[in-house]
Amino acid sequence: MKTTFGIILLSLLWANCNERVKKIEYGSNGGKHININKLNIYFEEYGHGIPLLLLSGGGLNRSIKDFEKSIPDLSKNYRVIAPDTPGQGKSEQTDSLNYNLLTDFMSKLIDSLKIDSAYVMGLSDGAIVALLLAERRPDKIKKVIAVGANNGTRGFVLPPGFDLDSVKVPTLDEWAEYHAKDIEWYNKLIPKKDWKKMATNLNLMWYGKEYFPLEVYDKIKVPVMIVLGDKDDISIEHGLEMHRLIKNSYYCVLPNTTHEVFTEKPDLINKIAIDFFK
Repeated sequence: MKTTFGIILLSLLWANCNERVKKIEYGSNGGKHININKLNIYFEEYGHGIPLLLLSGGGLNRSIKDFEKSIPDLSKNYRVIAPDTPGQGKSEQTDSLNYNLLTDFMSKLIDSLKIDSAYVMGLSDGAIVALLLAERRPDKIKKVIAVGANNGTRGFVLPPGFDLDSVKVPTLDEWAEYHAKDIEWYNKLIPKKDWKKMATNLNLMWYGKEYFPLEVYDKIKVPVMIVLGDKDDISIEHGLEMHRLIKNSYYCVLPNTTHEVFTEKPDLINKIAIDFFK
């Protein structure tokens, strides 16, 4: 098992010499729809080389937009494939949501695009799906970077004095109050989707104590790197637990970074990813 805490020191140097790059605007490369499980799934492609599947986080404001600052540099090295997962962005909405369902969609996307082998990098929900793909599709997946992954509410950072039983599932009224701008954006998407249905499905998916059995970790044989920000919503201890349970995995903690790694440190995560994939 390999703990790459030394990367933290290197990342401090990288963080000080970040160079701004022109971001990719959502939809700027046209994009295509592909039918998977009788739903139209939207994706965009950039660059050439070994395929790199980028899997976004979950929420009403999530889509390929998660990676708009990272895609320019990544596309210089890889054939970047960035899908909107079901219910996100320009992809059609499912009746229900769970991580097994999302993994099935992304696995079938790989097959539908006739990809022989690929790297996968995911954020949050996308990171969880990336880990499940590593376990299920070693025939296709070469390496995985899971950024901000957790396995249930047990991985959340909780305020002092709180325990898992104190975790409250937000109501739709609370969604409407705290995510007004996200809802406004979501309502403008084509195809038209129901934000209340999406929020309800996300609540059911997010607030389970465990998303997948621990046996999954032991079945992962491809190289994996777990990445968290030191100010992440996911606890450092939980990330370390995942690292210890996945044989020959790597663990990287980014300094002065929250859950929004690709927004706050796009150059840094790109350099780490390119180095790891090489």
